[in-house]
Amino acid sequence: MAKKLYVGNLSYNTTEDGLKNLFSGFGTVASAKIIFDRETGNSKGFGFIEMSSDEEATAAIAGTNGREFDGRQLRVNEAMDKPRRERSGGGGNW
Repeated sequence: MAKKLYVGNLSYNTTEDGLKNLFSGFGTVASAKIIFDRETGNSKGFGFIEMSSDEEATAAIAGTNGREFDGRQLRVNEAMDKPRRERSGGGGNW
């Protein structure tokens, strides 16, 4: 079963391909996603990696947490599921 990892303190120049290449050294990367600001289109400096197994995820955390990548020291840990907030329509009709 795939395990999702949080990757923080990314350089704003880091690409999803670059992130995938880094983590592929620890196993099969099912997906790599950098989070971007909707308004500006700029990276928010964090993303998520999905590794194919728990063992690969554990190895990836051990091998990348605290490691310098694209000039920044990465923070890598297991991603926590966060409930999605419902977005209000913002109409304000009273």
